[in-house]
Order: sequence, then C-alpha cells, then structure tokens
Amino acid sequence: MPRRSAALLEPRKSPVQARSAASMDAILEATIQVLLQVGKERLTTTKVALRAGVSVGTLYQYFPNKSALLQATLKRHLGEVTEAVELVCTEQKGGTLRQMATALVTAFLNTKMKDGKTSVALYSVSSDVDGAKILKEMQLRCDKAIVRMLATASDTLTTDRQLVATMIQGAMAGVSRRLLESGTPEKQLEPMRQELIVAMCAYLDACSARASGRARTGSR
Repeated sequence: MPRRSAALLEPRKSPVQARSAASMDAILEATIQVLLQVGKERLTTTKVALRAGVSVGTLYQYFPNKSALLQATLKRHLGEVTEAVELVCTEQKGGTLRQMATALVTAFLNTKMKDGKTSVALYSVSSDVDGAKILKEMQLRCDKAIVRMLATASDTLTTDRQLVATMIQGAMAGVSRRLLESGTPEKQLEPMRQELIVAMCAYLDACSARASGRARTGSR
C-alpha cells in the first residue's frame, strides 16, 4: 500500500474546549467500535460519525479522512501504553532492579492488552497509517523514562543503561507482538507475562552481577 502524505494523516485541529474534547473522544471510541464490528475495509467516516452521535461535518472538522481517523485512534492507544510506562518508571525510582522489571513488565502488558480485541484490531491497521513512525516516537519516550529509572536503582548496574533499556523494550515489544498475533491473547497473557518477568529479572541480575564478578577477580 502506498505511503500516504503525512499531511493527510494529521488531524485538522485539536480540541480546545471541554465539549470539543468530548466530541473527539466519542469519535475515537466509535472508531474502535466500528473497527471491531465491521473491520478496517468496511469502516467509513459516515459509520463512525453515526456511532459517535455526531454529524459527518463535525467529524471532518477534526479528521480529513478515514486514515487520519485510524491513525489518531492508534496514536491514542500507544500513548496510553507510553504513559503507563512513564508512570511506573517514576513510581519505581529507588527500587531494586527486580522490582523495576516486575512492575514495568506488568504495567506495560496490562495496558497494552487490557482489551485484547481492540489491541489486535489496531495492530492490524498499523501498517496502513504509518504506525511505525508513531511507535518510534513512543519508544523514545519510554526509553528515556526507563533510563532515568535505572539510574536510581539500589543495585549496581554495570551494563550501559541505554543498552539495558533497549533490551527491555525489545523483549516487551516482542512478547506483545507474539500475543497480538497468537489469536488467543487473553489466554496467553498471564503465562507469557510471568515468563517475561523471569527473563527480565535474570537479565538484570546478570547485568548487576558483572560488577561483583569483576571485583572478586580483581581482588585475587
């Protein structure tokens, strides 16, 4: 599918009043509902406006076309995941690496998969609306939050924090993608979350144990 111009995907305007914000929220919620009901091919702006209880003209005040509507819906979903990661990273400052890993994986997957059907549906439209660009922007925000959190760990982390953050994000993204492509994400969520926590804790243990290992070697 040809890549659309970025200008065609951007909302026409942002809501500045409570009423306008409510209308936009209703439109984005309706987009998800219509997407789940009829699929991305049969989704139209008219169907979304009808479900949202607004006129097509009101919808077009915010979104110039179907693709812009889908992109905004995807961006909101990924934004919620990013905000959950940023929040947990702030809350976990000063904790142990294991505590950080457990809380981070839990928050990420809980938010990402809180509605498995919606996550799967949005995943299916990602490539149509330049989802890779949105994801990259959100990953950069998460990366900064994770690095800041790791800097406060009560354990000694000897591996470069930037590299560790990249590995953590890669592992979480890989598991979430596997869940979305599994066909039964609700059934697999809990066991895969537990295994990912085990893997992340073991990885961070190894990163922090390297300092102790080198210190013991040097003292002989």
